[in-house]
Amino acid sequence: MDFDIPAELQAYLAELDDFIEAEIKPLEQRDDNIRFFDHRREDARTDWDRGGLPNEDWEALLFEARRLADEAGHYRYPFPKAYGGRDGTNLGMAVIREHLARKGLGLHNDLQNEHSIVGNNVGLLLMLEYGTEEQKKEWVDDLAEGRRGFAFGITEPAHGSDATWMETTAVRDGDDWVINGEKTWNTGIHKASCDMVMARTSGAPGDGRGITAFLVPMDAPGVQVEEMLWTFNMPTDHGHVSFTDVRVPDAAIFGGEGRGLAVVQHFFNENRIRQAASSLGAAQFCIDAAVEYAQERKPFGKALATNQGIQFPLVELQTQCEMLRALIHKTAWQMDKYGAFSVSDKVSMCNYWSNRLCCEAADRAMQVHGGLGYSRHKPFEHIYRHHRRYRITEGAEEIQMRRVAGYMFGFMKQRAPKGVDERGG
Repeated sequence: MDFDIPAELQAYLAELDDFIEAEIKPLEQRDDNIRFFDHRREDARTDWDRGGLPNEDWEALLFEARRLADEAGHYRYPFPKAYGGRDGTNLGMAVIREHLARKGLGLHNDLQNEHSIVGNNVGLLLMLEYGTEEQKKEWVDDLAEGRRGFAFGITEPAHGSDATWMETTAVRDGDDWVINGEKTWNTGIHKASCDMVMARTSGAPGDGRGITAFLVPMDAPGVQVEEMLWTFNMPTDHGHVSFTDVRVPDAAIFGGEGRGLAVVQHFFNENRIRQAASSLGAAQFCIDAAVEYAQERKPFGKALATNQGIQFPLVELQTQCEMLRALIHKTAWQMDKYGAFSVSDKVSMCNYWSNRLCCEAADRAMQVHGGLGYSRHKPFEHIYRHHRRYRITEGAEEIQMRRVAGYMFGFMKQRAPKGVDERGG
């Protein structure tokens, strides 16, 4: 059993570091772009006059960074080689995402809006797996190059974690479908040309089958963004959207009639292990910064680092990081070897614990830094506010724990061979 990171992956991390120094850091410093990352970040990123939406200059900067990364061959790392990628693995993505997040805030990797020089383009991965040939012709190039994308309309105001009870419906009318309902927390809806709307087309509330995914144009009659939801960490790109007698053709179905939940479940585990790795990286950044400061700061004539009250909490956090890192690497490796849903319990363990750990590490870093840590002149408050979101949005930690319990107590079964649907998950 070899626990070393593969040599080719280590070399790629060094290649990414060189790219960041040569291309991304200069862009970050140009034209006062640093305002999006220093103490002005939340205000600079937010267009308060447009309901709290992301500032256009901010989003243009992110796009430029992704363009540079794409030209350099990094952005599409996880995509198939046929689409300009490197056939990246789950282990590779976990190691890369932790590495980038451990660097702290910067244009290379900003988790507030899933931005990274190594992309996690879920829309493209779903399109390649589930799109019809016509849909692929329309979408693949735009998705790969970041020119266009679609949001995900799953959560409803009255139904959060249990998507099987959604009230949005789609009824066939001749060759068309008529959609009625509403969705909330549609992330990225302000820029999306379509919303992938989950609607019940058959079955009863609580049934996993009978929910269909539709690619609904945002400019279709009856589609209305009711509000952009302000959050703990601004700006907001999370919309509440209503659908009133929205008519779409049969060709708008994505992934097959009645199989919408299978579409979104397909990449849940891949998303969750990558997000877990990102939270681990952010947690490690906070710990590293706290250790460094504790060695420099000398109140009452001696370094903070000499006090066990400073040492022990950071020791406990570092111990958790080391254990979690081993589990994340093992789980990602098993996903590559046995299939994404072969270790669903381990993915949930990694995800909920890493998100909680990140919040604890950010809080501890604030405490070690004192008043400076509480200020926005340090990034800990931003990291806390952002990663607190992931204790809810990637599947609330209670849902993740319930999922683990389902496998532990035999209520659910793991998927062993690749290509077999996971039951009950």
